[in-house]
Amino acid sequence: MQENEIDTRNALDLARRFSMAGRRALVTGGSVSIGREIVRVFAEAGADVAIHFARGADVAFGQPDAAEEAVREVRGRGRRGVAIEADFGRAGEAARCVGEATGALGGLDVLVVCASVQQRTPFLDLPADEIERQIQINFRATIELLQAALPGMKANGWGRVLTIGSINQTRPESDLAVYAALKSAQHNLSFNLAKDYAAHGVTINNLSPGLVATERNRWRREDAAKWAEIQKNSAPMQRAGQASEMAGAALLLCSDAGSFITGIDLQATGGRHLGWQ
Repeated sequence: MQENEIDTRNALDLARRFSMAGRRALVTGGSVSIGREIVRVFAEAGADVAIHFARGADVAFGQPDAAEEAVREVRGRGRRGVAIEADFGRAGEAARCVGEATGALGGLDVLVVCASVQQRTPFLDLPADEIERQIQINFRATIELLQAALPGMKANGWGRVLTIGSINQTRPESDLAVYAALKSAQHNLSFNLAKDYAAHGVTINNLSPGLVATERNRWRREDAAKWAEIQKNSAPMQRAGQASEMAGAALLLCSDAGSFITGIDLQATGGRHLGWQ
């Protein structure tokens, strides 16, 4: 066998380990940043993808067509793609989103809970309506998503759930106290459910990013010198992560490559969780 043939065979064998061919995934908050990169890598791995988005958020980020562009990317990979707009600030919208994704894709094998909101405000200054908004979007909507998606996965004997957490679960930041508390609650929920669903072929894991360059923190990068200082002090790696680096971890946990992993909190933090500074 020629060397190039061996290289090709090896590449194909490796790809099969991380294949999501035939899988049907819903990625919430999938139009921008970490969610968008997860959508991209899932499509590259062969999955059909439903992309949840909130148009108001995308407009605020200056990307009003982000969801449509993400769908075109998925279809450009030869996979089915659909955009589903839903306001998780309203009760029932998350469950509706799962229902629409299931209908559009003919089922649902993978759920990634990436959509969330945060507001950097000192705890005592955080208004009641903003607290309620964060509770609804960052936690109650997660419960809705899981209650809607898990029965089908259990019935099929195969499923992957990945909740996107935060370094703030374990590394306090006073201006994000409520956000961090809700991320901790979400992780606890996934941890509890992982035990219940393990025997049914369903894995449930949490991925906790550290400082990652996203649309949400783009304002912090407007001052290059200040951003360089933020990065230097953020983790032992002394740099921010990229959204694409989170997507690789998501692929591991949502493909057959991660079939014996459940109930974990994967810290993708550049080492921040080690107690940096």
